Amino acid sequence: MLKVPVMQNKFRAISLSYKNAPVEIREVIALDEGSIHSLLVKLKEFFSITDTLILSTCNRTEVYYSHDLDMSAEIIKLIGLEKGLTNVVDYLEYFTLLNEDQEAIKHLFKVSVGLEAQVVGDMQIANQVKRAYQASADLDMAGPFLHRLMHTIFYTNKRVVQETAFRDGAASVSYAAVELIEEITSNTYQPRVLLIGVGEIGEDVAKNMVHIPEAKVTITNRTFEKAKVLADELGFEVIPFEQCFEAMKSADVVVSSIMKSEPFITKELVKSMEIPSYKLFVDLSVPRSIETTIEDVPGVLLYNVDNIRSKATETLERRLASIPDVEKIIEENIEEFFNWKKEMMVSPTINKLKNALEQIRQEEMARFLKNANDKEIAIIDKVTKSMMQKILKVPVVQLRAACQRDDADNMISILSDLFDLEKVSDKKNEA
Repeated sequence: MLKVPVMQNKFRAISLSYKNAPVEIREVIALDEGSIHSLLVKLKEFFSITDTLILSTCNRTEVYYSHDLDMSAEIIKLIGLEKGLTNVVDYLEYFTLLNEDQEAIKHLFKVSVGLEAQVVGDMQIANQVKRAYQASADLDMAGPFLHRLMHTIFYTNKRVVQETAFRDGAASVSYAAVELIEEITSNTYQPRVLLIGVGEIGEDVAKNMVHIPEAKVTITNRTFEKAKVLADELGFEVIPFEQCFEAMKSADVVVSSIMKSEPFITKELVKSMEIPSYKLFVDLSVPRSIETTIEDVPGVLLYNVDNIRSKATETLERRLASIPDVEKIIEENIEEFFNWKKEMMVSPTINKLKNALEQIRQEEMARFLKNANDKEIAIIDKVTKSMMQKILKVPVVQLRAACQRDDADNMISILSDLFDLEKVSDKKNEA
């Protein structure tokens, strides 16, 4: 008998990350919340793509989706359209395409847990993934597959926190920046640090500044109230955003983590400042908010998200040592997810078989019980339902067993032919 394949959408991924794309490429491709929403809508309307997740951080821009065809070229073109790029084909070499369920799903697990982060175990990524999932759910672009996948990932994250040392301490990108500040200002008495922007990364930097207790920290943000709440909580000074250029002049360290399409801190601005010994600029924005040419100014040091490297701390060493435990937890939960996925593959056939048998039962009941009383009908109804359950038991068990040995296609084909399930399904749809 010919083996009839069961057509299923594959879960796929398109990834552009720090591993193969420098920051000057990543900032061109990076998507803000508005662009992500717009791209999701286009993917839904133009290509009927389902179970979609778009993740864009300072380290990566990735699109996960379910489709029976490889839609990577179309998606990359849409990203180019969204970003106003006429030459998006020039960026193709920086994208990695994952077109198999196993590799795309495993990659999403590893990204979500923090195994793929620049600073291993970065805690911010878990919240970024949750927000990406929420954006898809809000547009009804998360079906049963993605819902189950994401909740399995959240459970995996929970196990990693509870069962390993992978999330112990604070070894995120923002913490790496604080370590850098501590190292460079080690010979400066009460270094003056200006934090511009209190988004997720900026807020994390501010909270990690407790590791440099002698530093004099000032916070500023476009929304003054947001900065004030954080400054009050941490005991830092806060200034209106309009005063940040003036505050830069006296600061030893300037950390910028604001979203802006063009440089906020320019070479011309920095040249106008008096720099007696040094001035450290840390650019945690993607796109970058500080002109790279400020390094030409004597005394200026500039670091961005790519060249910040965390020192070999005890925390980081513990995290690295716990990676095998994290990978084991991931493998266990991926296996559990794929068992569910296999069950989902055969559940339509099980339902069709139940409907086929129920249709036969109802037809025969109607044919032979025209003159029966209520008591007789109740007894026969109970008996025939019991018989149907017993008949169903063996094929259902065999189908599930076939799933586990990856041979469900053949079993589905046999059952479909034996019971003419497609015909039964068509009749049900017509009704």
